[in-house]
Amino acid sequence: MTEAVQSAHDTSFVVKRTRLRKILDNKTLWRGIAAIILFILFWEVCSQSKVWFGIQVPWIGKIPPPSEVVVNWAEIVQHPGYWESWYLSFFRVFFGFMIAQVVGIPFGLALAVNKYFRDIFFPPFEVLRPIPPLAWVPASIIFWPTTELSIAFVTFLGAFFTIVINVLGGARTIDIQYLRAAQSMGATQWDLFRKIILPGTLPSIFTGAAVGMGITWEVVLAAEMISGGGQQSGGGLGFFIWSSYMGGSMAQVIVGMISIGIAGYVSSSLIRYVGFLSMPWRRLF
Repeated sequence: MTEAVQSAHDTSFVVKRTRLRKILDNKTLWRGIAAIILFILFWEVCSQSKVWFGIQVPWIGKIPPPSEVVVNWAEIVQHPGYWESWYLSFFRVFFGFMIAQVVGIPFGLALAVNKYFRDIFFPPFEVLRPIPPLAWVPASIIFWPTTELSIAFVTFLGAFFTIVINVLGGARTIDIQYLRAAQSMGATQWDLFRKIILPGTLPSIFTGAAVGMGITWEVVLAAEMISGGGQQSGGGLGFFIWSSYMGGSMAQVIVGMISIGIAGYVSSSLIRYVGFLSMPWRRLF
């Protein structure tokens, strides 16, 4: 019994060591780290160019250096309002994004599989799609009784049109021969949808979700800037950036921008991971 436990322990150790070695041997990871380090060094040198060399680099020389941003960030993270801004922006993005998924995916699939549905609803959809989501901000404030609902509506629009277009395009590109072959073997309409159309559309669904997530972050931040975030304390990352700019603190503006980048990266990575789990056949390449 002891030997079996020891053997299992050794196997687990070997597996963990192999995984660690794969991570350390990942050239893409190290290239990414090196690129970030070089970017930070370039930023620091350009921002400090006037102090160090007496010559100010255009544009980059006017923003605070990374060293100042880090010091400012270390102070900001101690305030609950900063983390409340993270929470509010994340909640608004997640809420609007999930509604866009729940409505947009079935709507896109319906447009793809039903000609009569497409003939009726696609023309008005195409008329509304080019309208920027931020153009809906004044109307959303009138439509909805609270600022939170207005922001949620605008974030929903930011992801909805992208998701629908990707789902529709993915479903329409499925080879018709697959459908005819399945029908010749007695497949029903439900079988065609469940076993061919939906799996064939999944890559487009997750592509649209990733793109829609990025647009949703852009929209929610702009909406928070315009509407004040719904409240004066902890009004979201967009309101945090705007209030920092109005207060003349460019270092805090940079902190807010980097926070958005981190939040967007985490959100998109989560979507890609869910897509990786949902499409095992794509792990081969």
